[in-house]
Amino acid sequence: MPGTSTDPRPEDTVDAVVIGGGAAGLNGALMLARSRRSVVVIDSGSPRNAPAAGVHGLLGMDGTPPAELLRRGREEVRRYGGQVVTGDVVSAMPAAPSSDGDPRFTITRADGDVVTARRVLVATGLRDVLPDVPGLTPHWGRGVVHCPYCHGWEVRDEPIGVLAVGPASVHHALLFRQLTEDLVYFTRGTDLDQATRAGFTARGIRVIDTPVAEVRSGRTGITGVLLTDGQVVPRRVLAVVTTTRARADGLDGLRLPMEDLPGGMGRRFVSGMAGTTGVPGVWVAGNATDLTAQVGASAAAGALAGAHMNADLATADTAAALAAASGRYVRSSSVR
Repeated sequence: MPGTSTDPRPEDTVDAVVIGGGAAGLNGALMLARSRRSVVVIDSGSPRNAPAAGVHGLLGMDGTPPAELLRRGREEVRRYGGQVVTGDVVSAMPAAPSSDGDPRFTITRADGDVVTARRVLVATGLRDVLPDVPGLTPHWGRGVVHCPYCHGWEVRDEPIGVLAVGPASVHHALLFRQLTEDLVYFTRGTDLDQATRAGFTARGIRVIDTPVAEVRSGRTGITGVLLTDGQVVPRRVLAVVTTTRARADGLDGLRLPMEDLPGGMGRRFVSGMAGTTGVPGVWVAGNATDLTAQVGASAAAGALAGAHMNADLATADTAAALAAASGRYVRSSSVR
């Protein structure tokens, strides 16, 4: 791996391990590798946007299939000497620091491989939890969408239904109304005050209070929503606000602070400027900490975190070099 002749790290310790090989993780790794840092990306191979046909809202790359975007990203990281390996992290925890106090971490994969790193970037992304509606899950990422900016243009002018989960669904409906004139709002037992109902009526949004029984589908996808009274409301697309939870499998040993978002909207890793965390030597970027970030925002956050990690390593390298120089001076003086 790249490095300089004055690099103070032991040969079996890499500068950084990036856990998660999506947009945030790969862009963070790219920044580190281009700074001649030894970096290993460990990716489970299960990106959140895998079901989507294309990445949208990303300037210059709009419509690129997610798998193709990641393939290009992995090639770019490797071009600068970074490693990208496939596997699940089962353990990540602090190790004994170096003699000068520089942090160390051990990361273990499911296949038993262990790597020791000076810094860690957590870019594991998130999981979407869908409402418990029969027939909904099989259409996730195609006929069932969550983001008007990610999928909105592709479902424009379709008969769209919003499956309400709470207050956030009201705003969701207004955003999707921009994309179609045929919008139905299924309250699913959630509260909807008179002012909101009046606003929906003014915008031509039909409200249905009858409980939803299941999602109906055919050979071409979703065909409608079955209500408990037996009525079927024809729909081609369903929009839903998901509960989003940062992927934290195998990371308990790092003891990273996490927090729940208001209204049960999700759970994320707490982070500060440039992805810093309450654990020295560990950064977090992308959907693992910003649950609403699209691909472009996640990539930008990863790049910023990677740059700050490199700066932190540069400071540590200087401290180690000074300590080594001081030791040499003491030894040479004693010889005299």
